[in-house]
Amino acid sequence: MKIAVYISRIIIGVVFIFSGIVKAIDPLGTTYKFQDYFSAFNLGFLKDLSLLFAILLFTCEFLAGVSVLFRLRTRTGAWVVMIMMSIFTPLTLVLALTNPVSDCGCFGDAIHLTNWQTFSKNIILLVPAIILFIKRKEIETSGKQVREWAIMAAVTLFILLFAAYNLRYLPVIDFLPYSKGTHIRDKMIIPEGKPADRYETTFIYEKDGVQKEFTLENYPADDTTWKFVDQKSILVSKGYQPPIHDFFITTADNIDITDQILSSENYFILMISKKLDEADPEELQNGFKLGKFCLENNLGFYIVTASGADEINKYRNGFTICQGDETTLKTIVRANPGYMLLKDGTIIAKWSWANIPEDDELLELLNK
Repeated sequence: MKIAVYISRIIIGVVFIFSGIVKAIDPLGTTYKFQDYFSAFNLGFLKDLSLLFAILLFTCEFLAGVSVLFRLRTRTGAWVVMIMMSIFTPLTLVLALTNPVSDCGCFGDAIHLTNWQTFSKNIILLVPAIILFIKRKEIETSGKQVREWAIMAAVTLFILLFAAYNLRYLPVIDFLPYSKGTHIRDKMIIPEGKPADRYETTFIYEKDGVQKEFTLENYPADDTTWKFVDQKSILVSKGYQPPIHDFFITTADNIDITDQILSSENYFILMISKKLDEADPEELQNGFKLGKFCLENNLGFYIVTASGADEINKYRNGFTICQGDETTLKTIVRANPGYMLLKDGTIIAKWSWANIPEDDELLELLNK
């Protein structure tokens, strides 16, 4: 049984530490996932608490993993693991049956799992979790209580400061398709041989006041007594979806400038704000100062937002303000506002509102 306990400690410890750390790398990603779930289950009143829920989740996961792996406050760690598994296993079954959100987000954006895969994973993890819970009193601790509590306090401080850094300065590892060095057009291509979406089309015809549905195989093409009414297409199987499939930027006049942006051989900066009114006014002003510097030095500068026309008009200040999909903008940069430097469709650099480059730093980067 000691071997089973040892293996269970390794499995649970590694999985929980990994799950906690990848969420702490991208706290806003986990926040957005909570918001998706709250919307899907009509719990919109909890949306403002999404970041708090995200922090509590990855902190508990990370601490529980450290606890059981390194035998620090193991009884407490085993309890936390068991409680979390008891909550999330039936919850993931509900998600698998209803599929309100396609990706559970349990490993952030580092590893994507379907809801059924997540449920299966939890069923497997239940076995070592139960073993640890049953044998929690028999697991030897690694030292004195004071020492263990001190180490766990230090671990807690580490994960919170690590998450705070990523929240302020962008994730230290960018798991998303818009990472530094990415050529956006390459990520928009569907490789040859990859399956396309498959649809089933149904035709509705009417005869003698009675409507009937037909398929492509049996619709009455040669029977003129049937009158065509309508047709509908249903997605039968999802085909390959390229990593970047929703990168579209339009002007306020609804002119698509996506190709113009991706084809430009000159440097230019996109100042990205998912919602202008949700950004800190002081940070927006810092962005406008950057924009003014760019225009004075013949460097392209666009503001891209998902805000409506009335909101946009409040912030024009002589800049070109474009519109994009809110989900896409949140995927491009985990900051509001955030910044992306592009040239020939390639992402050269990204910054959050907290580390906008100084004028001389930017010029030095452009002259490399």
